[in-house]
Amino acid sequence: MAISVGTKAPDFTLKTKRGEDLKDIKLSDNFGKKKTVLLFFPLAFTGVCTKEMCDVSAGISSYEKLDAAVYAISVDSPFAQEAWADKEKISLPLLSDLNKEVSKAYGTLLPDLIGLGSVSARAAFVIDKNGVIKYSEQTPTPLELPDFKKIQSALSAC
Repeated sequence: MAISVGTKAPDFTLKTKRGEDLKDIKLSDNFGKKKTVLLFFPLAFTGVCTKEMCDVSAGISSYEKLDAAVYAISVDSPFAQEAWADKEKISLPLLSDLNKEVSKAYGTLLPDLIGLGSVSARAAFVIDKNGVIKYSEQTPTPLELPDFKKIQSALSAC
């Protein structure tokens, strides 16, 4: 079960890869500076995940106007995520939770997805500039997308 609104967001440092660079993204670097949207997704190169990340990439300016950084997190390696992002023209940072610790910390780790093992559930969190979760949603199944209107509304309110 996803962690609740009002909870201090668990900090993390995860890897992302674009071009030659493999770099660290630390959530708390945003604290005091900007709001953050975390989008957990099950697996790269899958239909629903591709639709979600392509749609968010296409509308990234609407999040930027609300002073928010958007990160997508899955248990894929940063190298697989980069190949997928290049293939599908996904522009938002994809963060690798290969050891599954961040998915566990946010309560979004599914124990088994169609016999493939544990992966992140599809979930969304809005975190304010103080590092407090203002919106928390885990979809009933990985086939369903989060409510992006509610995410934008939560961003506007914090």
